[in-house]
Amino acid sequence: MQPGFDIRPTENPMGFAYGPGVFGPEVENRSLDAIRKSLRDPACSGPDPVYAIAMDVGRESDREAMLARNLLFGVVTYARGRLGEEPVRSQGHVHAVSPSCNASTPEVYEIWSGRAVILMQERDGDDPGRCFAVEAEPGQVVVVPPGWAHATISADPERPLTFGAWCVRDFGFDYRGVRAHGGLAWFPLLDEAGGLRWLHNDAYAPAPFVCKAPQGYPQLGIEPGVPIYTQFAEDPDRFLFVSHPQQKEEAWKNFLP
Repeated sequence: MQPGFDIRPTENPMGFAYGPGVFGPEVENRSLDAIRKSLRDPACSGPDPVYAIAMDVGRESDREAMLARNLLFGVVTYARGRLGEEPVRSQGHVHAVSPSCNASTPEVYEIWSGRAVILMQERDGDDPGRCFAVEAEPGQVVVVPPGWAHATISADPERPLTFGAWCVRDFGFDYRGVRAHGGLAWFPLLDEAGGLRWLHNDAYAPAPFVCKAPQGYPQLGIEPGVPIYTQFAEDPDRFLFVSHPQQKEEAWKNFLP
Protein backbone atom coordinates (compact mmCIF):
# COMPACT_ATOMS: atom_id res chain seq x y z
CA MET A 1 0.00 0.00 0.00
CA GLN A 2 1.37 3.43 -1.00
CA PRO A 3 0.58 6.14 1.59
CA GLY A 4 0.33 8.92 -0.99
CA PHE A 5 3.48 10.73 0.18
CA ASP A 6 7.10 9.84 0.99
CA ILE A 7 7.05 8.19 4.42
CA ARG A 8 8.40 4.80 5.47
CA PRO A 9 7.92 2.82 8.71
CA THR A 10 11.07 1.56 10.45
CA GLU A 11 11.52 -1.28 12.95
CA ASN A 12 14.95 -0.66 14.54
CA PRO A 13 14.27 1.80 16.02
CA MET A 14 10.49 1.65 15.61
CA GLY A 15 9.19 4.79 13.98
CA PHE A 16 9.10 6.54 10.61
CA ALA A 17 11.56 7.91 8.05
CA TYR A 18 10.44 11.05 6.20
CA GLY A 19 11.41 11.66 2.59
CA PRO A 20 12.28 14.99 0.94
CA GLY A 21 9.56 17.60 1.28
CA VAL A 22 7.79 15.74 4.10
CA PHE A 23 7.36 17.16 7.60
CA GLY A 24 6.83 15.18 10.77
CA PRO A 25 7.77 15.12 14.46
CA GLU A 26 9.97 12.76 16.41
CA VAL A 27 7.89 9.69 17.18
CA GLU A 28 6.22 9.17 20.55
CA ASN A 29 6.56 5.62 21.88
CA ARG A 30 3.80 3.91 23.88
CA SER A 31 5.27 1.70 26.57
CA LEU A 32 3.69 -1.53 27.72
CA ASP A 33 3.16 0.00 31.17
CA ALA A 34 1.11 2.81 29.60
CA ILE A 35 -1.55 0.42 28.25
CA ARG A 36 -1.67 -2.26 30.96
CA LYS A 37 -4.93 -0.97 32.47
CA SER A 38 -6.84 -1.85 29.29
CA LEU A 39 -5.39 -5.36 28.86
CA ARG A 40 -7.08 -8.56 29.99
CA ASP A 41 -3.87 -9.52 31.78
CA PRO A 42 -2.26 -6.29 33.03
CA ALA A 43 0.77 -8.25 34.25
CA CYS A 44 1.53 -9.80 30.83
CA SER A 45 4.84 -9.57 29.03
CA GLY A 46 5.28 -8.38 25.46
CA PRO A 47 7.16 -5.99 23.18
CA ASP A 48 8.13 -2.68 24.76
CA PRO A 49 7.54 -0.14 23.33
CA VAL A 50 4.29 -1.50 21.94
CA TYR A 51 3.84 1.06 19.19
CA ALA A 52 5.17 4.38 17.88
CA ILE A 53 3.07 7.39 16.89
CA ALA A 54 3.83 10.47 14.81
CA MET A 55 0.99 12.98 14.88
CA ASP A 56 0.94 15.68 12.20
CA VAL A 57 2.86 14.44 9.19
CA GLY A 58 2.51 15.25 5.50
CA ARG A 59 3.96 17.09 2.54
CA GLU A 60 5.21 20.61 3.17
CA SER A 61 3.12 21.73 0.20
CA ASP A 62 -0.07 20.55 1.98
CA ARG A 63 0.63 22.00 5.43
CA GLU A 64 -1.22 25.28 4.89
CA ALA A 65 -4.35 23.48 3.62
CA MET A 66 -4.28 21.13 6.62
CA LEU A 67 -3.93 24.00 9.10
CA ALA A 68 -6.73 25.95 7.44
CA ARG A 69 -9.10 22.99 7.91
CA ASN A 70 -7.94 22.06 11.42
CA LEU A 71 -6.88 18.63 10.19
CA LEU A 72 -3.81 16.56 10.87
CA PHE A 73 -2.58 13.27 9.52
CA GLY A 74 -1.26 10.82 12.08
CA VAL A 75 0.72 7.62 11.50
CA VAL A 76 1.23 4.62 13.79
CA THR A 77 3.38 1.50 13.57
CA TYR A 78 3.14 -1.50 15.90
CA ALA A 79 5.73 -3.96 17.11
CA ARG A 80 5.60 -7.63 16.15
CA GLY A 81 4.59 -10.14 18.79
CA ARG A 82 1.96 -10.64 21.49
CA LEU A 83 0.84 -9.12 24.77
CA GLY A 84 0.44 -12.34 26.72
CA GLU A 85 -2.62 -14.03 25.20
CA GLU A 86 -3.63 -10.84 23.39
CA PRO A 87 -2.38 -9.39 20.13
CA VAL A 88 -0.41 -6.17 20.11
CA ARG A 89 -2.94 -3.37 20.35
CA SER A 90 -3.70 0.12 21.56
CA GLN A 91 -5.55 1.00 24.72
CA GLY A 92 -9.18 1.89 24.16
CA HIS A 93 -10.44 5.45 24.34
CA VAL A 94 -13.13 7.86 23.23
CA HIS A 95 -12.26 11.05 21.36
CA ALA A 96 -12.73 13.87 23.81
CA VAL A 97 -14.80 16.90 22.84
CA SER A 98 -12.61 19.20 20.73
CA PRO A 99 -12.92 22.91 21.64
CA SER A 100 -12.75 23.91 17.97
CA CYS A 101 -16.04 22.22 17.07
CA ASN A 102 -17.52 21.49 20.53
CA ALA A 103 -17.94 17.82 19.63
CA SER A 104 -16.28 14.44 19.75
CA THR A 105 -14.80 13.86 16.31
CA PRO A 106 -14.52 10.89 13.93
CA GLU A 107 -11.31 9.31 12.67
CA VAL A 108 -10.56 7.91 9.22
CA TYR A 109 -8.08 5.00 9.27
CA GLU A 110 -6.22 3.55 6.30
CA ILE A 111 -4.23 0.33 6.73
CA TRP A 112 -0.81 0.35 5.05
CA SER A 113 0.74 -2.96 6.14
CA GLY A 114 -0.11 -5.91 8.35
CA ARG A 115 -3.65 -6.90 9.27
CA ALA A 116 -5.84 -4.74 11.49
CA VAL A 117 -8.98 -5.09 13.53
CA ILE A 118 -10.62 -1.85 14.65
CA LEU A 119 -12.65 -2.78 17.73
CA MET A 120 -15.35 -0.23 18.45
CA GLN A 121 -18.47 0.20 20.55
CA GLU A 122 -21.10 2.93 20.73
CA ARG A 123 -20.50 3.89 24.37
CA ASP A 124 -17.96 3.46 27.16
CA GLY A 125 -20.58 3.04 29.91
CA ASP A 126 -21.97 -0.16 31.40
CA ASP A 127 -24.13 -0.69 28.31
CA PRO A 128 -21.71 -0.45 25.37
CA GLY A 129 -24.39 -0.51 22.67
CA ARG A 130 -23.50 -2.11 19.36
CA CYS A 131 -19.99 -3.57 19.20
CA PHE A 132 -18.02 -4.22 16.01
CA ALA A 133 -14.71 -5.82 15.15
CA VAL A 134 -13.87 -4.45 11.69
CA GLU A 135 -11.16 -6.51 9.98
CA ALA A 136 -9.07 -4.56 7.47
CA GLU A 137 -6.23 -5.40 5.07
CA PRO A 138 -3.73 -3.00 3.43
CA GLY A 139 -5.51 -0.40 1.32
CA GLN A 140 -8.78 -0.63 3.23
CA VAL A 141 -10.36 2.28 5.09
CA VAL A 142 -12.24 2.16 8.39
CA VAL A 143 -14.15 5.09 9.91
CA VAL A 144 -14.73 5.42 13.66
CA PRO A 145 -17.72 7.72 14.25
CA PRO A 146 -17.85 10.50 16.86
CA GLY A 147 -18.19 9.44 20.48
CA TRP A 148 -17.47 5.74 20.00
CA ALA A 149 -14.93 3.92 22.16
CA HIS A 150 -12.36 2.09 20.06
CA ALA A 151 -8.96 0.39 19.92
CA THR A 152 -6.74 -0.78 17.08
CA ILE A 153 -5.50 -4.38 17.09
CA SER A 154 -2.67 -5.98 15.13
CA ALA A 155 -4.26 -9.25 14.04
CA ASP A 156 -1.05 -10.88 12.76
CA PRO A 157 1.68 -11.32 15.40
CA GLU A 158 4.26 -12.08 12.71
CA ARG A 159 3.88 -8.77 10.86
CA PRO A 160 4.05 -5.17 12.11
CA LEU A 161 0.85 -3.18 11.60
CA THR A 162 1.16 0.32 10.13
CA PHE A 163 -1.63 2.76 9.35
CA GLY A 164 -2.39 6.41 8.74
CA ALA A 165 -5.41 8.41 9.87
CA TRP A 166 -7.10 11.79 9.43
CA CYS A 167 -7.84 13.46 12.78
CA VAL A 168 -8.85 16.85 14.13
CA ARG A 169 -5.86 18.98 15.17
CA ASP A 170 -7.07 19.71 18.71
CA PHE A 171 -7.67 16.03 19.43
CA GLY A 172 -7.89 14.59 22.92
CA PHE A 173 -8.37 11.09 24.34
CA ASP A 174 -10.78 10.20 27.12
CA TYR A 175 -9.72 6.94 28.77
CA ARG A 176 -11.94 7.11 31.86
CA GLY A 177 -14.83 4.87 30.84
CA VAL A 178 -12.66 2.21 29.23
CA ARG A 179 -10.25 2.05 32.15
CA ALA A 180 -13.13 1.91 34.64
CA HIS A 181 -14.29 -1.27 32.88
CA GLY A 182 -10.81 -2.77 32.52
CA GLY A 183 -10.86 -2.42 28.73
CA LEU A 184 -13.43 -2.49 25.94
CA ALA A 185 -16.44 -4.82 25.90
CA TRP A 186 -14.55 -7.62 24.11
CA PHE A 187 -11.01 -8.92 24.54
CA PRO A 188 -9.14 -10.24 21.47
CA LEU A 189 -7.24 -13.44 22.23
CA LEU A 190 -4.78 -15.25 19.99
CA ASP A 191 -5.08 -19.01 19.55
CA GLU A 192 -2.08 -21.30 18.97
CA ALA A 193 -2.31 -20.84 15.22
CA GLY A 194 -2.28 -17.06 15.52
CA GLY A 195 -6.00 -16.61 14.83
CA LEU A 196 -8.27 -14.34 16.86
CA ARG A 197 -11.08 -15.34 19.18
CA TRP A 198 -13.17 -13.01 21.29
CA LEU A 199 -13.93 -13.04 25.01
CA HIS A 200 -16.66 -10.86 26.52
CA ASN A 201 -15.60 -8.40 29.21
CA ASP A 202 -18.11 -9.07 31.99
CA ALA A 203 -17.70 -5.54 33.34
CA TYR A 204 -20.18 -4.58 30.59
CA ALA A 205 -23.74 -5.68 29.98
CA PRO A 206 -24.21 -8.16 27.12
CA ALA A 207 -24.51 -6.39 23.77
CA PRO A 208 -24.65 -7.25 20.06
CA PHE A 209 -21.20 -8.05 18.63
CA VAL A 210 -20.45 -8.30 14.90
CA CYS A 211 -17.18 -9.18 13.13
CA LYS A 212 -17.16 -7.73 9.63
CA ALA A 213 -15.15 -6.28 6.78
CA PRO A 214 -15.15 -2.50 6.23
CA GLN A 215 -18.03 -1.09 4.26
CA GLY A 216 -17.60 1.58 1.64
CA TYR A 217 -18.29 5.11 2.84
CA PRO A 218 -19.96 6.90 -0.09
CA GLN A 219 -22.09 8.89 2.37
CA LEU A 220 -18.84 10.48 3.58
CA GLY A 221 -17.43 11.10 0.11
CA ILE A 222 -14.52 8.68 0.50
CA GLU A 223 -13.26 7.19 -2.77
CA PRO A 224 -12.29 3.50 -2.63
CA GLY A 225 -8.87 2.44 -3.90
CA VAL A 226 -7.26 5.88 -3.61
CA PRO A 227 -4.96 6.71 -0.65
CA ILE A 228 -6.79 8.96 1.77
CA TYR A 229 -3.86 11.37 1.80
CA THR A 230 -4.04 11.64 -2.00
CA GLN A 231 -7.78 12.27 -1.75
CA PHE A 232 -7.08 15.22 0.55
CA ALA A 233 -4.34 16.57 -1.72
CA GLU A 234 -6.74 16.48 -4.68
CA ASP A 235 -9.72 17.85 -2.73
CA PRO A 236 -8.71 19.49 0.59
CA ASP A 237 -12.35 19.86 1.70
CA ARG A 238 -13.11 16.13 1.38
CA PHE A 239 -12.32 15.37 5.03
CA LEU A 240 -13.81 18.50 6.58
CA PHE A 241 -16.32 16.21 8.30
CA VAL A 242 -13.45 15.04 10.55
CA SER A 243 -12.89 18.49 12.04
CA HIS A 244 -16.56 19.50 11.62
CA PRO A 245 -18.54 16.30 12.35
CA GLN A 246 -21.86 18.18 12.36
CA GLN A 247 -21.56 18.39 8.55
CA LYS A 248 -22.41 14.68 8.38
CA GLU A 249 -24.90 14.53 11.23
CA GLU A 250 -27.30 12.27 9.33
CA ALA A 251 -24.52 9.83 8.43
CA TRP A 252 -23.67 9.24 12.11
CA LYS A 253 -27.20 8.12 12.99
CA ASN A 254 -27.25 4.29 13.17
CA PHE A 255 -23.78 4.32 11.59
CA LEU A 256 -22.51 0.98 10.27
CA PRO A 257 -18.69 0.79 10.28
